[in-house]
Amino acid sequence: MAAIDVVNDAGLGDDDDFDEAIETDDPALPEGRYLDREISWLAFNQRVLELAEDETIPVLERTNFLAIFATNLDEFFMVRVAGLKRRILTGLAVASNVGRAPSDILSDISGTAHDLQNRHAAAWENLVRPALAEAGITIVDWSSLDEGDRSRLTEYFQQQVFPVLMPLAVDPAHPFPYISGLSLNLSVRVRNSRSGRQEFARLKVPQMLPRFVPVELVAGSGAIRFIALEDLIANHLGDLFPGMEVLEHHVFRVTRNEDVEIEEDESENLIQALEKELLRRRFGPPIRLEITEDMDDVTLGLLVRELDITEQEVYRLPAPLDLGGLFSFSDLDRPQLRYPKRLPTTALQLQPSEPNGKADIFQAVSERDVLVHHPYESFATSVQAFLEQAAADPNVLAIKQTLYRTSGDSPIVEALIDAAEAGKQVLALVEIKARFDEQANISWARKLEKAGVHVVYGLVGLKTHCKLALVIRQENGRLRHYSHIGTGNYNPKTSRIYEDLGLFTADDQVGKDLTRLFNELSGYAIEKKFKRLLVAPLHLRKGLLKRIEQERRNAEAGKPSGIRIKMNSIVDEAIIDGLYRASQAGVPIDIWVRGICSLKPGQAGLSETIRVRSILGRYLEHSRIFSFHNDGDPQVFIGSADMMHRNLDRRVEALVRLTDPGHLAEIEQLFDMAVDDKTSSWHLESEGTWTRHSVDEAGQPLTDLQDWLMVKTSRKRRARVRR
Repeated sequence: MAAIDVVNDAGLGDDDDFDEAIETDDPALPEGRYLDREISWLAFNQRVLELAEDETIPVLERTNFLAIFATNLDEFFMVRVAGLKRRILTGLAVASNVGRAPSDILSDISGTAHDLQNRHAAAWENLVRPALAEAGITIVDWSSLDEGDRSRLTEYFQQQVFPVLMPLAVDPAHPFPYISGLSLNLSVRVRNSRSGRQEFARLKVPQMLPRFVPVELVAGSGAIRFIALEDLIANHLGDLFPGMEVLEHHVFRVTRNEDVEIEEDESENLIQALEKELLRRRFGPPIRLEITEDMDDVTLGLLVRELDITEQEVYRLPAPLDLGGLFSFSDLDRPQLRYPKRLPTTALQLQPSEPNGKADIFQAVSERDVLVHHPYESFATSVQAFLEQAAADPNVLAIKQTLYRTSGDSPIVEALIDAAEAGKQVLALVEIKARFDEQANISWARKLEKAGVHVVYGLVGLKTHCKLALVIRQENGRLRHYSHIGTGNYNPKTSRIYEDLGLFTADDQVGKDLTRLFNELSGYAIEKKFKRLLVAPLHLRKGLLKRIEQERRNAEAGKPSGIRIKMNSIVDEAIIDGLYRASQAGVPIDIWVRGICSLKPGQAGLSETIRVRSILGRYLEHSRIFSFHNDGDPQVFIGSADMMHRNLDRRVEALVRLTDPGHLAEIEQLFDMAVDDKTSSWHLESEGTWTRHSVDEAGQPLTDLQDWLMVKTSRKRRARVRR
């Protein structure tokens, strides 16, 4: 799921973003001031592709970036393109913050996506595949194999592949079969040797088998050869169609609309409604057909006709299709072809006082707020340890937590179960509408309910996206709140590759805020304001706009000002316009974005003081930070929200304000490094193009922010050990 999460958190958005774009009519701001969100997302995926093309990156990591690009693009079609097409076909309004017709949007997407998929295929064939071969990892074709290789593979085919294959004929007695989304298929045209009649068949490549089959491991050298499963099958079609002459065979792949549309009715069981919709998802209409470049016109015509797609939706590519299958190379034991292995450290305040001892999380947090930075600092020894200690502590009376995406065999879920079984009050708010994790979250919800956990699903019409945990502990005859507010999911697996921040605090005001918020989430509505939190959907946008406006006023009054924001995506027109107005007043603004950016920086008279940077690399930049100079009294927030309509209007999101001077200095230093011209990053130019800056004028590599952070964090640990 890691690659899918890349795109989920890159800001694809819900389909109803299309008809909820905020109307903006400010005569002080020019028309055409936004970049198209769909093209901006494709530009993000191009940045992923550029990492795959980078010869300075270890080759298995480049292979992984190719796979991430492919799966990202799959979901882009399944969600965004599918949503656009559905709205056009049904006559629903499609709002565009760039004022273009829906058909023009689809045309631009198609042209850009075609170019990117061709570039992606070329990166594999001309750059990454040869680099793998140099390292002793070769992907071969059947035609290059000798008799001994073919004999071994034929035996493998007969024993492991042939029994699970299901050829489906297409003739008057057999209608054209259903083609499942994202499945790899062989189209086969055969001729009956007796009648001379030509027939068509579809053969699905089994998804449960290895996509790349080992041909031979060269003993002692570590060299290994693979053949694509579809190539192996294609060269044994005679076994599947005995007595028939195989005329043509080609590989194709269909992408379908797999977004879930659920009408929430308070009178209907939400889980049951969602499960029905998940069944319908499998049969969404096709919106992309990928074919190998050698496919003949007869076969293509049949597929286009039966799948009812347009020429614009056909993507003719060199084999192999579905380079998402390259994820399988992640299992290869070739550490020299990967990023150097790095282990996260334990945050200083959470380190045990005695060697090999166990830290007391409550004691540490009671003394001072703790800010943890994953994956540089360990999730296991911070968030996981916090919940496990809470589950085992007899003084803990209650635990309340939100769960948006978690992982299989999650220690977080197990801790909640242990707490419930120990007699504690446990509330879990499980967001079962988290896209593509719906079924997994339903399973977790039922498992928690069976253990006695109070499970709720949030508010009708809203997704609960905030990352919150609250522990109520009895100390010296009174109750004390221990809170965690994070920017990322409670997922131990993704915590190793996602960059996120999390605040632990025993601050009574934060605890009271969270108590009220959890009560409202398990109740009926979110209406009240909070003290140290900004909460969507009612107050988050207003709170941020208020602080942006204050920076504008400070600048106009000649006072120091500044805004720094880090997020996955920025699309919301009201926020962008607020930043434009602040820039017009002279406020220096740094935007650090991973995915979509609809803001145009560096425009004369509009955004001259705005810089936009993007950093992609070994870890997925995922934290959200909002920092305001506030005339020397910084207001800095971290949390779960991106600047998108869905986050601000249709989700429960929460930002918490940092108050510890050390934490404020840490955030300031992080931004200083990220926007420094000596740090490797992509710069968004005023006309909307992204330019990578990875080397200096002398050709030397610029500083890698993630490497710098890992070294910095490790040094802090060593300094603690020496003390």
